[in-house]
Amino acid sequence: MTIYQFLVLFLLWVCLPHFCSPEIMFRRTPVPQKRTLGTRVPRSDGKILHRQKRGWMWNQFFLLEEYTGSDYQYVGKLHSDQDKGDGSLKYILSGDGAGTLFIIDEKTGDIHATRRIDREEKAFYTLRAQAINRRTLRPVEPESEFVIKIHDINDNEPTFPEEIYTASVPEMSVVGTSVVQVTATDADDPSYGNSARVIYSILQGQPYFSVEPETGIIRTALPNMNRENREQYQVVIQAKDMGGQMGGLSGTTTVNITLTDVNDNPPRFPQNTIHLRVLESSPVGTAIGSVKATDADTGKNAEVEYRIIDGDGTDMFDIITEKDTQEGIITVKKPLDYESRRLYTLKVEAENTHVDPRFYYLGPFKDTTIVKISVEDVDEPPVFSRSSYLFEVHEDIEVGTIIGTVMARDPDSTSSPIRFSLDRHTDLDRIFNIHSGNGSLYTSKPLDRELSQWHNLTVIAAEINNPKEMTRVAVFVRILDVNDNAPQFAVFYDTFVCENARPGQLIQTISAVDKDDPLGGQKFFFSLAAVNPNFTVQDNEDNTARILTRKNGFNRHEISTYLLPVVISDNDYPIQSSTGTLTIRVCACDSQGNMQSCSAEALLLPAGLSTGALIAILLCIIILLVVLFAALKRQRKKEPLILSKEDIRDNIVSYNDEGGGEEDTQAFDIGTLRNPAAVEEKKLRRDIIPETLFIPRRTPTAPDNTDVRDFIHERLKEHDLDPTAPPYDSLATYAYEGTDSLADSLSSLESATSDSDQNYDYLREWGPRFHKLAEMYGGGDSDRDS
Repeated sequence: MTIYQFLVLFLLWVCLPHFCSPEIMFRRTPVPQKRTLGTRVPRSDGKILHRQKRGWMWNQFFLLEEYTGSDYQYVGKLHSDQDKGDGSLKYILSGDGAGTLFIIDEKTGDIHATRRIDREEKAFYTLRAQAINRRTLRPVEPESEFVIKIHDINDNEPTFPEEIYTASVPEMSVVGTSVVQVTATDADDPSYGNSARVIYSILQGQPYFSVEPETGIIRTALPNMNRENREQYQVVIQAKDMGGQMGGLSGTTTVNITLTDVNDNPPRFPQNTIHLRVLESSPVGTAIGSVKATDADTGKNAEVEYRIIDGDGTDMFDIITEKDTQEGIITVKKPLDYESRRLYTLKVEAENTHVDPRFYYLGPFKDTTIVKISVEDVDEPPVFSRSSYLFEVHEDIEVGTIIGTVMARDPDSTSSPIRFSLDRHTDLDRIFNIHSGNGSLYTSKPLDRELSQWHNLTVIAAEINNPKEMTRVAVFVRILDVNDNAPQFAVFYDTFVCENARPGQLIQTISAVDKDDPLGGQKFFFSLAAVNPNFTVQDNEDNTARILTRKNGFNRHEISTYLLPVVISDNDYPIQSSTGTLTIRVCACDSQGNMQSCSAEALLLPAGLSTGALIAILLCIIILLVVLFAALKRQRKKEPLILSKEDIRDNIVSYNDEGGGEEDTQAFDIGTLRNPAAVEEKKLRRDIIPETLFIPRRTPTAPDNTDVRDFIHERLKEHDLDPTAPPYDSLATYAYEGTDSLADSLSSLESATSDSDQNYDYLREWGPRFHKLAEMYGGGDSDRDS
């Protein structure tokens, strides 16, 4: 504590009355006297209001805070007029801090504070006092309440809520513009003296800023402070109590002030003339260059809008303002032609988009520059119509189907023809091919989505006159799924059934998988290929099924293994199905159903085959082998009657002549093919020696309206079921014309079956192309006459 503070405390202690030895006298009249408080008020009962005087006379006690003495601090004295000084009375103290912070002498009534008190913690204490007879413990005075107020001293310096403040003010602000207000608080008593009266002053930051002493408002002190010259300022503010007088306590804080930007600077182009170059082949929208005007401001105050205001290229070029970089991007507006024009001139203007009216006098806030654009002649490669292509095709299309077309053109004035090709590094399996002239992409091999769902190809377009000028484009081919795979068992199932199995017992749960990927998800159905007396399948309708037994008990000595065909089908279109066979072994199991034995030895030994049975089985096998050998030997002896240089096992006979004509009706009957109604009995084949004469089967006559395809299928079925047909392949050729031709047959092969002559005069009416036939067949009358 400084000497000055000690003197102040001393003066306060001297000037305050009754601080050292306060004594409050409490007088009590033995007989309460009645005192009239006012004039008599006429009442019906005739009573008069009286006021009774009390024996306790109360005042407040005052105590100075931050007592530093070694003894207890004396507060004051309580005294009752009933106290004769003989120690018969006892003083009792209760309330805030009684017994701990404040203690009372029971005999004398002196009150002391046991420790140093801080007013900032609590400004006053409320206590209650009572005087009682020490012998009877009965109160001689009623309990009354009093207050001990703590007097303040200047023991707290002003403090700011923040050590560092951050504030901002626009640049170019007028003098006196408010920046920010700082406020310091003092914990001392503001109602007593100047301990809590704070005055503000500036220690650092002059002459740019000032502070109001009473309010703490910081204001600008210089005009036209420019952010472009200096942006950051640090100001130190002091808050001092005691009204700022000498000896007062003080605290400081730092205020970082930033000058914010205003639009007080116009944009400026660094050059008066800018040169750019562009290729004549640049497509519309191509950026050929940029211009940029600099602005000392920041943020939206530096935003610039570019426009073309004059020049001979206003129709050919355009300018776009890039907001991020604040550049003007010059783009091609129309196709360029080097042969037509090689140089364009543009006048470009840059103007601020946010102009502050207060600073119009600093303008104008825009600038211009000249842009000269030179067009260059180049031989460009072909240009595709798209940057990439995506084709979708189903996997079941036929080979050679066109899946899409890529298009490219030569941008040069010569318009050279273009040749398309596939980059084979992107199609190693040569699944696709492309038409070199029109760019049509087609398949050269079957597609399979299950093998590859995507094919990423690269198509090359090159000029025929200059193959070095080529362009590549990515072509993505997506193979769409069709239902071309049948579901199958998900895994191999090793299934067994116990000999003691009961009907309806679950022996296996099966599931299926399908390589296809339908849009609605996989859905499988399970069923048996045929009714099985031993097992059944139950579809769980969740792509799984259960295999259940149908009979009671199995005997592995009779049948050791069962084969159960299970049909699995999907629900996509077209429906695909497959048959999977479950191999079910019959095994010996314990009472819990656990397999014990399924081995072959366990099956053979109990059978007890005798030696004679084994010999009989061996003899049967030998006889079967002999019969098979004899059949093969006889088959080799069968040779055709007609020998030729070709392989005799092929039923393709080369006669090396014109054939037998109409008379040769034994090989096959042409008339029968043309007229299904004229079916004759089958004749024996003459190219081989028949072994056994079979009774010929008569083929049912086909109706007149029989379709060609049905007729051929019927004959093919007969040929396959013919027991006289050779065991090797036979080539049967049919020339069936049908029965619906209006012109009938023009062949002479059927003339032998006709009962009357044919009239061919109508051939002359068919036009010049049939005159020759008419001359050949129309002379029938003269021949007969001769």
